[in-house]
Amino acid sequence: MDWLVAIAEFLVNEILSVPAFLIGIITAVGLVALRKSTGQVVGGAMKATLGFLLIGAGATLVVASLDPLGALIQSAAGAQGVIPTNEAIAGIAQAEYGAQVAWLMILGFAVSLLLARFTPLSYVFLTGHHILFMATLITIVLASADYTGPLVVILGGALLGILMVSLPAFAHPWTRRITGDDSIAIGHFGTAGYIAAGATGRLVGKSSKSTEDMKLPESLRFLRDSMVATALSMVLMYVVVSLLALARVGQEEAFDAFGGASDIGNFLMLGVTQGLQFGVAVAVILFGVRTILGELVPAFQGIAAKVVPGAIPALDAPIVFPYAQNAVLVGFLSSFVGGLLGLAVLSVWLNPAFGLALILPGLVPHFFTGGAAGVYGNATGGRRGAVAGGFVNGLLITFLPALLLQVLGTFGTANTTFGDTDFGWFGILIGYGAKLGSVGGVVVIAVIGLLILGGAILMQKKLVETGWDPAAGREGPGKGDEEAAAGATGTAGEYPKIAPPAGAPAPPPPPE
Repeated sequence: MDWLVAIAEFLVNEILSVPAFLIGIITAVGLVALRKSTGQVVGGAMKATLGFLLIGAGATLVVASLDPLGALIQSAAGAQGVIPTNEAIAGIAQAEYGAQVAWLMILGFAVSLLLARFTPLSYVFLTGHHILFMATLITIVLASADYTGPLVVILGGALLGILMVSLPAFAHPWTRRITGDDSIAIGHFGTAGYIAAGATGRLVGKSSKSTEDMKLPESLRFLRDSMVATALSMVLMYVVVSLLALARVGQEEAFDAFGGASDIGNFLMLGVTQGLQFGVAVAVILFGVRTILGELVPAFQGIAAKVVPGAIPALDAPIVFPYAQNAVLVGFLSSFVGGLLGLAVLSVWLNPAFGLALILPGLVPHFFTGGAAGVYGNATGGRRGAVAGGFVNGLLITFLPALLLQVLGTFGTANTTFGDTDFGWFGILIGYGAKLGSVGGVVVIAVIGLLILGGAILMQKKLVETGWDPAAGREGPGKGDEEAAAGATGTAGEYPKIAPPAGAPAPPPPPE
């Protein structure tokens, strides 16, 4: 049996949990189904894989540039607590539950494909690392309730498969509002935050203009370049936080944020450099997204025709970044402010009264989920929607992880936890359900899963398929942005063609 476990762990850890490989495989399958030549299959799969590796490279740069800022904020505010990090808690859990997570993830992926094939929820969830994280969360929660290994795998695999097809459906009216068509869906377990951002945007931004239509003075037109605006904003943030940390803890401790600095001038310029590198990181991520869209969406015609008729790829959160690049920055900053306010509420009230952990605002989850929330908020409520949507997301990814810690058993004291919204609300529901025992708990958890699936099917039939617009009356996606509105033919519908950044080399022509 050890060799079976080894094979399962290899498939999960080395292939299915690596988004680049998963995307490359899916692209190759689609191109084979389209009867493309061997060269076209290999080339398309490689380009899709490279696109995701570009996103990963950009994400690595983001993390590298945000780590010192997190340390500086901790020094400036003097706060200690739990920093939600999906990768960290998943890595800790692998040592104890690696085999169960592996089998649960494989079963969950199979269940999701069956549901996509035989229900109206024709979404194929392709964000491999998030599948791994949710599989880990479900395993921890059920195993902490003393459920047996086979029960954890079978029940957890069914739940994971349901989430993978249901959550993209719940968010799809808002996603379609952003993209303008059904060519892609959101496949990321921060979906509750994005829906909340879209709903909030509709409430507060009825007459608010889009973040992408901001009119700047001629002297500030350089800020219309999102890479420049992002880098400049981060430089200003770094300088302000560096000065606050320097004033509160002194030179020695503040300099440690960068691994040491020779003097105050060097310390400040290290911050400036990190802010500029953040702008580069965002540009790399956006270029990776464009590369994926150029290969994956056409290749999906084969999957749609042969495996899951009408399939829609559900992709990672940065997939929406190019549609409203200014909103990404607005959402990130607003989400971070919401995280700071949530931390204050935890410190002053919820921690003393209920013993909830202090959740420090991790800059990486606030950037990715807050940036996406800003895009969703902007789609329904313009600038005010982007600000309010990002802020609401920041509150959610602060309070939900604090509550989630209560159902993680021994992992609740690991000084880290899952960060995105869907891990929070779903983990809390099944966690308290599991506490009802091996019989009553299973019944309650099964009912929760069926309610989610039924709700998603109802959402798909009543709202998605009828073309419900969550921001009726506002201009459609791409209006006022000629580059984003340049049309191109996709496979599942029409989607906006995202222009490459200025100065980028021309891509090679498509294969004949």
